[in-house]
Amino acid sequence: MTRRRTAASPPRRGARHGRHGRLGRSEVVRPPLPPLDGRIDRFDATIGTAVEFLRGTWPELQEVRFEIGGLPMKPDADGIPRWEIDRDQRRIVVFRIPIERLLPPGHDDDMHRRVAIESAVFRAAAEYVGKDPWEFGPDGP
Repeated sequence: MTRRRTAASPPRRGARHGRHGRLGRSEVVRPPLPPLDGRIDRFDATIGTAVEFLRGTWPELQEVRFEIGGLPMKPDADGIPRWEIDRDQRRIVVFRIPIERLLPPGHDDDMHRRVAIESAVFRAAAEYVGKDPWEFGPDGP
């Protein structure tokens, strides 16, 4: 008996298993996730850009390590410190939580938060090199 050839039929939809039993499974590789843009990520990026500017302006800061800490271990005489300096280890630690959480009322938005972060970095660096923060500009005295 001879077989009749028929036109190729379209693949069936809704089949439970494909040729190798894998039809209904999800893809192994998921679509790319959006870039992270949380408060901590913005804090890190702001610190990084301020440090990059300072290192380009003042050679005294080239070998200084800038680190990010959560909270200081204890308050000092002026209250809760925003940074800590260790000249022996050439290190400046900037504390994220006091900078972000102790903003004045009405100043808790992205712009004021960024200004507070950059201000803390500039003041910490100025204290480290023994200068005034206003001297960090490109035309510093």
